[in-house]
Amino acid sequence: MKVLRDNGLTIVLIVATIVTLTGMLMTGISVYNDELVQHHQPAVSLTAYLTSGHFLSALFENWESEFLQMSAYVALTAFLFQRGSAESRDPDASAEQDEDPASHRGDPDAPLPVRLGGLSASLYAYSLGIALFVLFLLSFALHLQHSAAAEAVAALSHGTPPPTIWQHAGSAEFWFESFQNWQSEFLSTAVLVVLSIFLRFRGSPESKPVAAPHSKTGG
Repeated sequence: MKVLRDNGLTIVLIVATIVTLTGMLMTGISVYNDELVQHHQPAVSLTAYLTSGHFLSALFENWESEFLQMSAYVALTAFLFQRGSAESRDPDASAEQDEDPASHRGDPDAPLPVRLGGLSASLYAYSLGIALFVLFLLSFALHLQHSAAAEAVAALSHGTPPPTIWQHAGSAEFWFESFQNWQSEFLSTAVLVVLSIFLRFRGSPESKPVAAPHSKTGG
């Protein structure tokens, strides 16, 4: 029970991911097979659909936007402020996140890169943002690859030559797929930042204490 209590947030989020991914898969294959029937082509199996551009393009298109949002949020909150928001550091006070890790180099409980110092400590100091941005780039590349594959299948069904991946990368269709998700991620983050000034959720670290004044910045 202690393991469930200590890791409950991660467990629930992973389960929710699996459930919604299953829902996406089952509804996606239904939509895809309906499109194939309309073009007088045979329906595909679930296994074949799992590797199709239709499914993988949509999957990585969404992952791409999420990792962009998180990497941008981590980086922007290190340098920018919103007074009164639970999602911001206080612009008038120093935070423990600003502390120089070199002062803990001799701490046996500090992470190994901090104890090693030098380049490893410098990279580790920004490792969260770096990792999220790398995941964004990987998702972006996979979205492009499978979106181009889906576009090639669609082109063949209409009797037109399929575009190359580079032609697809310069197409309005590909960028429409990306921008429609990117804008929603930035908007939802901005809404959270602003609403956390005035609204509360008792018990959540993403919220200020219920009785805290609106002018208080930070959770």
